Amino acid sequence: MRPILELLRKHGGAIWSLHPNDSVFDALRTLADRDVGALLVMDGDRLVGVFSERDYTRKIALAGKASRDTLVKDIMTAQVQTVSPQTRTRECMALMSQKKIRHLPVVDGSRVLGMISIRDIMDDIIADHERTISHLENYITR
Repeated sequence: MRPILELLRKHGGAIWSLHPNDSVFDALRTLADRDVGALLVMDGDRLVGVFSERDYTRKIALAGKASRDTLVKDIMTAQVQTVSPQTRTRECMALMSQKKIRHLPVVDGSRVLGMISIRDIMDDIIADHERTISHLENYITR
């Protein structure tokens, strides 16, 4: 399997993030505008958390709080699992499964490079399997 950096390159280097003092309502708008399920929470260049749809549903909707009156820093996931750009896709999948998470920030030292999702990983694994099947079919039919 490939290093995760190759999957990040498909995103074109975009890093979509929020500030910890943004409202949850604005965060939801950004999720919708970007058509993603999670965003990095950055204080300047420093990763301080991840905000996800799961954070919203569990900590706002179910708790009966107002998204316009709550800050991202109050409900974000602050204890964030990260991977390096050299981490292989299968290792990322194992980590996501073990920790029951759907998004992984990719960091090189303290520099944030982006975030990958479970969908990115699954697409890569499926493409890898399709390549293997095609090679085997070509081998058999020769």
